[in-house]
Amino acid sequence: MTTAPAPTRVRIAASCRSVTEAPAFSLVVLTVILGNAVLLGAETYSGFAGDHAVQLRAAEHGCLAFFTLEMLLRLGAHADRPKEFWRDGWNVFDLVVVACAYIPFVRENATVLRLLRMVRVLRTARFLPQLRILFIAVSRSLPGTVSFLFVGAVILYVYAMVGWVCFGSHDPAHFGSLGRALLTLFLLMTLEGLQDAIYNGLAISRLSILYYGSYVLLASFVLVNVLIGVVLNSLDEARELDNAAVDTAGRANDPGRTGADTRPATSPAEPGAGELADRIAGMRRALDTLEQSLAAHPPAPHDRDRMTTIA
Repeated sequence: MTTAPAPTRVRIAASCRSVTEAPAFSLVVLTVILGNAVLLGAETYSGFAGDHAVQLRAAEHGCLAFFTLEMLLRLGAHADRPKEFWRDGWNVFDLVVVACAYIPFVRENATVLRLLRMVRVLRTARFLPQLRILFIAVSRSLPGTVSFLFVGAVILYVYAMVGWVCFGSHDPAHFGSLGRALLTLFLLMTLEGLQDAIYNGLAISRLSILYYGSYVLLASFVLVNVLIGVVLNSLDEARELDNAAVDTAGRANDPGRTGADTRPATSPAEPGAGELADRIAGMRRALDTLEQSLAAHPPAPHDRDRMTTIA
């Protein structure tokens, strides 16, 4: 038997949740993140940074204080269910980014601190659904991308060796070694300089058109389309995961919802629960009316025999 959370924790979580789930709060956080990005860009101008060093440092401290307050509110919003906070990857990411600014080594190292402040810009994905889906799609496409890179590396290596054997002595600038051949073919993958490469190959042998044609077909068309397919498939999966996560978060934040609300949402074309209940009630009334009609007017004997034969 589970124990209900303490009333104080519930009140704290409800109060913090009312703030963090407000649209104005998300808008303010997004504005501060973008403002922090503007500050980073302003610091790249040495003259401006030297003249306004005090103001820039104060603005940076203000942004850090705001982000700290934001994380405290998000932690307070999960006071009644702390495990839910750690299950959300964006919460963990935000907490790590903000907490690292208080680590002594990071705080004293200007280069690491600047890199950390740059990472804060990635937090905009939390408040932009399409950008968040894109990040999820990129992460889910990594296994397929690794397989794509392996296949591409094999094709590059095979064609580089063939190019070194066939064109190495005649065109040492592009195929004089394995490294040069790999670099030449990697650039040809983008179709950059393909015309010059074909002309140089034709000057050596007319069969070079088969070499370049097959390579361009595999590297620039087949492999690229395969990569696009992997990314699109991951994008669809990311949309489904994001919708499921939003739905789960909505149920978790609404403790008054019953178990019946855990069903997947129906599409607009499907009837709702109320409409289905009305249809079932109508069918029951129709069956009752039919039973009353049969009881008042029983079928004739020959009709019963015919119904029995049909059955």
